[in-house]
Amino acid sequence: MNGDYWPTQDWREADPESMGMRAELLSNLEREIKAYFRTINAVLIVRKSNLVFERYFGGFCQDDSHLVFSVTKSIISALIGIAIDKGFIEGVHQNVLGFFHEYKPGARDHLKQQLTIRDLLTMTAGFLWRTGAQAHELYLDRLRQSKDWVAFILDLPVQERLFGTFQYNSGASHLLSAIITRSTGSCAQEFAAKHLFGPIGFHQPGTNKQHTYSQADVFSNTAVQWPSDPQGNSIGGWGLVLKPRDMARFGLLYLNGGQWDGEQIIPEKWVADSVSPYTPSYGYHWWLQDMNGVFVFSAVGRGGNHIFCIPQKDLVVVIASKPGDRWRNRWDLVEEFIIPAAAR
Repeated sequence: MNGDYWPTQDWREADPESMGMRAELLSNLEREIKAYFRTINAVLIVRKSNLVFERYFGGFCQDDSHLVFSVTKSIISALIGIAIDKGFIEGVHQNVLGFFHEYKPGARDHLKQQLTIRDLLTMTAGFLWRTGAQAHELYLDRLRQSKDWVAFILDLPVQERLFGTFQYNSGASHLLSAIITRSTGSCAQEFAAKHLFGPIGFHQPGTNKQHTYSQADVFSNTAVQWPSDPQGNSIGGWGLVLKPRDMARFGLLYLNGGQWDGEQIIPEKWVADSVSPYTPSYGYHWWLQDMNGVFVFSAVGRGGNHIFCIPQKDLVVVIASKPGDRWRNRWDLVEEFIIPAAAR
């Protein structure tokens, strides 16, 4: 990172070739998207901290915000790291039920009594939480209809055969958000505004044009920036609405080990721990991939919303989409076009 430039206020744009990227492959990328990816709304590529590619599709533009679904989880993870660093939370081995003293587990709930923050971060808590085809979470509707989301999640049995085994679970992410509320006295949205969004230049809630999708496509009302549960906890597993350029800021923060303009926003060790494989392809709410020998970690949201961080190539890639496509096919674009374009 060039010490005299940080995109807190605005991004510095550069010609791809000047940043060592092959412009012809990026042209091929744009043609591929127009031909086969009709639900992609935006693609941004940051190389060496400069914005070298920014394209919008389907009538979307730079000022539009997008519902990023489970990209929210990676931001919750960052907030847990910040809360630990600031002393609000002791660490990842702290007991989950210690934050919810009003909840009394049954005498046989010995596994539930052992749950730690790390179990939630790595999706290995073992809750009875059915995840179907294409990571569809069958308990989400029941969660959304409940009057107390935290109680609903904590009432779920912890299964011995699944305890310590990866199972995708948005309920675990929501417990992390509730832990932020309980430990800091602020909901995740308020805590992020002060300690994450503000310092790196996110557009703040409530003023931006936002696109709404039908209720069949979303799990929350996109009229707000970050919706909450009935008790006021920001939804931990989905719901955040962001501009693509702000998504890129968050990716760049992680690419730089949590450091931004001379300030350590997220502890460097937390960033490293977050992108370590606790299960083969998952860290602390970050997905991990090997793309032809290149390590990639990514924040992934339903329908094809991604923040890809590629340290070896000094790249951040943002893809914002509306629901419709298989989310994994965005990885193909990164592997086939973007990483090869950064050969120099």
